[in-house]
Amino acid sequence: MSPPRKQCYEFGPFRLDRQERLLLRDGATVTLMPKAFDLLLALLERHGRLVEKEELFKTVWPDTIVEESNLSSNIALIRKALGDGEDGLKFIETVQKRGYRFVAEVRELSAEQAESASRIEEETPLTTQAGQRRKGARLALAVLVIGLGGVAFGLYKFITRSESKSSRLEPKIVPFTSVPGSESQPAFSPDGKQIAFVGGGETGDNEDIYVKLLDAGEALRLTTNPAAETSPAWSPDGRYLAFVRQTAEEAGVYVVPALGGPERKLTSVDGYVVTLGKPVRLAWRPDGEWLAVADRSTTAEPFSISLLSVTTGEKRKLTTPPAGYFGDWSPAFSPDGKTLAFIRGKSGIHLDIYRMPVSGGEAQQMTHDSAHKKSLAWTADGREIIFSSSRGGSANTAMLWKIPATGGTPERLAGVGQNVFSLAIAPQWNRLAYEQRIHDTNVYRVDISDAASQSRSHTKLIASTFQDDSPSYSPDGRRLAFVSDRTGSLEIWRCDSEGGNALPLTNFGGPHTGTARWAPDGQWLVFDSNIEGSQEIFVISAEGGKPRRLTFDPALDMNPSWSRDGRWIYFCSNRSGSFQTRKTPVEGGQSVQMTRHGGFEGFASADGKFIYYGKTIDFPSIWRTPVEGGEETPVLDLQKTEHRRSWVVVEKGIYFAAAETTTRSVVEFFSFATGRVERRVATLERAIKQGPPGLEVSPDGRWLLYTRIDQSGSDIMLMENFR
Repeated sequence: MSPPRKQCYEFGPFRLDRQERLLLRDGATVTLMPKAFDLLLALLERHGRLVEKEELFKTVWPDTIVEESNLSSNIALIRKALGDGEDGLKFIETVQKRGYRFVAEVRELSAEQAESASRIEEETPLTTQAGQRRKGARLALAVLVIGLGGVAFGLYKFITRSESKSSRLEPKIVPFTSVPGSESQPAFSPDGKQIAFVGGGETGDNEDIYVKLLDAGEALRLTTNPAAETSPAWSPDGRYLAFVRQTAEEAGVYVVPALGGPERKLTSVDGYVVTLGKPVRLAWRPDGEWLAVADRSTTAEPFSISLLSVTTGEKRKLTTPPAGYFGDWSPAFSPDGKTLAFIRGKSGIHLDIYRMPVSGGEAQQMTHDSAHKKSLAWTADGREIIFSSSRGGSANTAMLWKIPATGGTPERLAGVGQNVFSLAIAPQWNRLAYEQRIHDTNVYRVDISDAASQSRSHTKLIASTFQDDSPSYSPDGRRLAFVSDRTGSLEIWRCDSEGGNALPLTNFGGPHTGTARWAPDGQWLVFDSNIEGSQEIFVISAEGGKPRRLTFDPALDMNPSWSRDGRWIYFCSNRSGSFQTRKTPVEGGQSVQMTRHGGFEGFASADGKFIYYGKTIDFPSIWRTPVEGGEETPVLDLQKTEHRRSWVVVEKGIYFAAAETTTRSVVEFFSFATGRVERRVATLERAIKQGPPGLEVSPDGRWLLYTRIDQSGSDIMLMENFR
């Protein structure tokens, strides 16, 4: 077999030997990393023409998913090695956003020409001083090559040992922020040296965008608007940050220089998903031209991911969730920009991760647990997706998990505790940043029997260091049901009316369980849970035991309550394509749809003739309709109260909560007799928790129960040696 053919390229003072993988300058070796050498060779083979980035990726990294920054960093290494731009030398031209062109004159030598040139150089008498120097250089080069070979081998062994040692380094977790208040939604800069985040300040009443170096200095505050700013996302060149601003009137996507400066609004978006506290997370596509954002055109359709042009503001719808779903949000581009991962929800609590090609196509479901998903990010090599999820626990016991980008079984990420929400991964570093949250809610009681009293004592009734909410009085007022995750998962609990003798009635150990309501006879409780794969309605004895399932539809069935005669269970379902109020017999059987224009959560009137219900979760006005069917009429508008599930029906009216400020709630009373809000019942020291049911009134009308956020905050933690 003949030996491999040599091929060389000459340009300026350089010669590149393809076979020997050597780059020489005037006969002296120029050191290049292997991928930088491959990249230079690819440009030389295509000299004189534009080489698109995609072509370079396929040539230099044929079987690997890499970020665009790998390409630009290797181009920088080549330019430094060639002295590009020095002494009038120009070799590589950048074609913005497209690729590169080798512009210097190149002479390509065949194997025969290269060998002939070598023989001529070796046989030419070296009679001049320059020739003497050239011959000496050749001898020196031979020694140097041998020496470099030994050095290279030693260096290789050293690097190999170092990498092996590095790979064994245990992850190290340190606080990145530690100031009072809440810091969340970290985002690494493209060079991995800074983190942008959302800071709420000590009082938590004004969320702004901050930027901070990893190793030094104070955080730089980029926004100061009184409105809430969330979802920071770096541009690929590191010069700008995109974010979402939410006011009482609208939400919009903005761009601001990373060093501070004037903001620019790109577009308006539907801000309801922000209001619900979902991790919307803008995502900047690696080409720098487009942002991915969750949006919808009307409140009747689900949220979808749209591409937003940074230059023109044009929107292109990318995902299409099924009708009846809450929708898609939290987009994240793969490092090569070809694939989009995102969260899709049947409702605000039944969420899974999907992926799809950015060029279009069907979305592929990656997880199938319908658990809370808080945030997700691709690893730097594009092989895995890291995500925060409550799978195996409650909404506030979220942990980090990883799943192969091609799909598979999620695995718990070791070294990270609970209450982990938003996260980010540094593009080129073994670093992970995540939000560690503290969240403690408790049930309080206040005496409202004296309507004229302005001085009321608020007592902590049901409390732990975990989540306690959704109080419900038994018909005789002697016992309470509530929801708590004090055992690690959300379960139904029971206690006496003074908060003592608490014991769990369920022990599912993972699925989302809540909304416990007492039967009129006080013997049973109804609740919802996704213990069997989808959210369904269950009944359990007030003394405990095995729950009995009432609904068996693959759609979402939730938010149950009882008819006054105890024969029916009212509940919310999207089995008709939209959320409507339905009723089903307690003994089992076919359910009947009660509303036609939306119904989310309902309660029977004291006389049992009507059901009062919230219209929809994103249009939270209270309506009523006869239980036997008939006209649907509006009763009370809760749109401006900012409290969607904090209301309770009594004989003479409705108690409901409203937000006086962002950190304090009030409770007011709406009278059926007058058709208006008559009085303020109580002013609370803090805000009522949003999400689960927040208010309850004792059967005798004396006590008002509410769920209060006693401690809430978060810090950003930094994990070094993440892998």
